[in-house]
This record gives sequence, structure tokens and C-alpha cells, in this order.
Amino acid sequence: MEAVIEIIVRSTEIDVNGHVNNAKYLEYLEWGREEWYEKAELPYAAFLAMGIQTVTVNINVNYRKECRQGDKLTVRTVPERAGRTSYVLKQEIVNEQGDVCADAAVTCVTMDAAARKSRELPDELRQCFICKRVNAAFPDLRR
Repeated sequence: MEAVIEIIVRSTEIDVNGHVNNAKYLEYLEWGREEWYEKAELPYAAFLAMGIQTVTVNINVNYRKECRQGDKLTVRTVPERAGRTSYVLKQEIVNEQGDVCADAAVTCVTMDAAARKSRELPDELRQCFICKRVNAAFPDLRR
């Protein structure tokens, strides 16, 4: 399952070099992940009802092309892989010309909300990654 959002770069996101500040890319990626959770029907409230929270533990970002004020960007988020307590979402930010401006691998851990310790991924979340493997194995079934 892929989640896609579109954004337009605002003047407040530009640094002294005249392009998007590196920290803003992290915000764009976060907005993309939030959209992915919503599309997966796993909003924050659903996780809390399961007694878990998700925590970002690593973000590996490749900044490939600068973005400037007024640029229309697309943020894509897809599930990459799941472990016992962690999972990785792959993301990319693409401009209107189709150039990848940034890509990232974001590792998150599911945490017991009360105990504040890592906890096994719930089936509802793990299912999103199983569907990804099925789609990769059977590309004709993609929608």
C-alpha cells in the first residue's frame, strides 16, 4: 500500500541558501508517514486502543536535489520490511519534473504505551507488510 501527499514549498521553509532547509524534509516525511498510517486505518487513536505507540528510532535520508519556494512536491510512503518489534517505511520526495529530491528509510519501533518498552508488532500493522510482499511477488495484482 502506498500513501501519497502533495505539498507546495512555502517561504517559511527556505533557509539562507535559498532552498528548503534540511530539517523541513524531515517534516515532509513525517506528514507522509501520518498519511500512510491513516490510509492503513491505523491512526494514533487505533494504536492507543491497542496499548501501543510507535517511535521513530532511525531516519536515513539522502538529499538528492534542492527544493525551492513554490515547488510542488509529492511525498510517497510504502512499507519496506517488518521485524519482530520494528518496521521500515521507505519514502521519497519527488518534484513536478519527476526528479527524486530526497529519499529515506525510516525505522520505527512499536512500544508498549504503559511499560514504555518495545513490544511485538500488532497483526494490524504487520498485515501492511505482508501485503507488500504479495504485491512484489505478484505485480499483476497491484491496484
